Amino acid sequence: MPKRTSGADPAALVRFVIVTLDAHLVAAAQRSRTRLPSLPALDLQIFAAADWETNPAAAQRCLGAVAEADFVVVTQIFIEEQVRLLAPALAARREQCDAMVCALSAGEIVRNTRLGGFDMLGTGEDGERPSPWSAAAILKRLRGSSGPGHTSGESQMRQLRRIPQLLRFIPGTAQDVRAYYLMLQYWLAGSEENLAGMMSYLVNRYADGPRRGYRGALPVEPPREYPEVGVYHPSLPGNHLADDPRELAGVGPAAGASRGTVGVLLMRSYLLAGNAAHYDAVIRALEARGLRTVPAFAYGLDNRPAIDRCFRTAGGATAVDAVVSLTGFSLVGGPAFNDAPAAHEALTALDVPYLTAQSLEFQSVEEWRADARGLNPLQATLQVALPELDGATGPVVYGGKTAGTDDARPVTERVERLAERVARLVALRRTARSERRVGIVLFNFPPNAGNTGTAAYLSVFESLYRTLEAMRDQGYTVELPASVDALRARVIHGNADRFGTPANVHARIPADVHVRRETWLPEIERAWGPAPGRQNSDGASILVLGERFGNVFVGIQPAFGYEGDPMRLMFEGSFAPTHAFSAFYRWLREDFGASALLHYGTHGALEFMPGKQAGLSGECWPDRLIGDVPNIYLYASNNSSEGTLAKRRAAATLVSYLTPPIAH
Repeated sequence: MPKRTSGADPAALVRFVIVTLDAHLVAAAQRSRTRLPSLPALDLQIFAAADWETNPAAAQRCLGAVAEADFVVVTQIFIEEQVRLLAPALAARREQCDAMVCALSAGEIVRNTRLGGFDMLGTGEDGERPSPWSAAAILKRLRGSSGPGHTSGESQMRQLRRIPQLLRFIPGTAQDVRAYYLMLQYWLAGSEENLAGMMSYLVNRYADGPRRGYRGALPVEPPREYPEVGVYHPSLPGNHLADDPRELAGVGPAAGASRGTVGVLLMRSYLLAGNAAHYDAVIRALEARGLRTVPAFAYGLDNRPAIDRCFRTAGGATAVDAVVSLTGFSLVGGPAFNDAPAAHEALTALDVPYLTAQSLEFQSVEEWRADARGLNPLQATLQVALPELDGATGPVVYGGKTAGTDDARPVTERVERLAERVARLVALRRTARSERRVGIVLFNFPPNAGNTGTAAYLSVFESLYRTLEAMRDQGYTVELPASVDALRARVIHGNADRFGTPANVHARIPADVHVRRETWLPEIERAWGPAPGRQNSDGASILVLGERFGNVFVGIQPAFGYEGDPMRLMFEGSFAPTHAFSAFYRWLREDFGASALLHYGTHGALEFMPGKQAGLSGECWPDRLIGDVPNIYLYASNNSSEGTLAKRRAAATLVSYLTPPIAH
């Protein structure tokens, strides 16, 4: 939200407006005001365009401020609705203000830049050919191909530092072009010091009219440099940043005593702005579970340099057991675009689990909690759908801006869930295959109609038998039946006739045990009556259907409860799964002690349970039921919409069993 400096002298008032995508630099910019005693009449207003969708009044305040501004800085405005709203206001004010800097945004925004004689779309002296010093020409160089062994981000950062040096001694408009690239340096290293330096530099160079007395009279510090690639930790001294990962050796669990190592990707701009409380909470939660963390950052929005420097050994081997991205965006490209092939190449080389978690950039924590969808469409697209193209799994909301604050805060319960899931993934990776317990869930829909172990486009028992064979051959403890028919008979028949059930009864959970152990019993009883309920029940116990084969349990997922209207469960928020459904997943987690679950075929009911659509909370049933257990889902790739539900609502990693011709 905008903040003003009161008591300014109108004769010397400097109206400075900053418009950017989100609020993560707002507090740092406000704090930087205290570093500008030579600008006592500074009226600083900062606007986050991410607020405009839910707060149209904020958008109108921004447009009003731009219409009166003396200095305007705009960055990271590329979403069509925001561009369409802001671009006309910038064009209208462009010639009246002292200076306007627009960068890292859509072309309709960037072309409004005006710094002295610098024309963003400028031409050469003949009025026809592009000037070699126009932004268009220099940006073309910045977009040039990177050299061998360097990412495009590395190349661009080298160019960004080099251009002001090249232009330093060239007179005329080149000095205004130089000013533009210095503005980028200040902004991209947006600490309090650099944000103060950016404002002081612009006013000192371009103040005009009643403000002309400031021109050449203000102290100006050059952009302060920070590590462009390195590590962060709240226990590191000073600004908590280091360019050498070895400096983490003295913080967190010792490498020899840890239960594993997690690479954590952070946004450098948040760290420089001092906006890292949500990052700190995740780091501390992981370390509380005995995990060593390597929190790493890179300049810009390409995380590959951080991976190469911090998550690999000197010889190039993978040095982490999992990677968690707290940036909330694509691995390569951030919110503006997605380079999935580049991300796929980097992640394939690492070959460890990769999770993305979301800090709420485009809605507040309160808005997220109150929204039945969870994440709003913009946030779901940028922070869930695009990272999924990279191969990201397990989306979890872990922090965000709360009402009345500008800096992000952790959502503690979600931070704990994220840390639990990461710890389980690392433990799975480090456990010998012979010791892993795997729960395989088969479906029975519609129930009681001979459909146990069916799935779209999949011969379930034949495929399951081959899966068990492969697991046995790779070191898992599997007691394999003699044939597919024998497997089917043990799962579907067994003692089913004695209990009058559609499959073998493997375990019985007495009603009093269920009542004592069911965390959400009141919610279930409101929907389905007292325990043990009618589904998978003999009146005294809840029946767990399936059969165990060594360290593998093949279970039959209980029915929805509303087979004639399965969507009813998901869209009527007051509903709950049946006693049998909740008890089945609790038994897998706690009694069988599953190291991982494999949902076998398309499709089950877990992902249709009540709760938010994306960005689930602890009140959402899919999150409650799967808990922290790693979930792999063998799914039909031609059913992408329901597969998406499984990924976003049940923390599933999808593996398709369709060949490409069928999938298409």
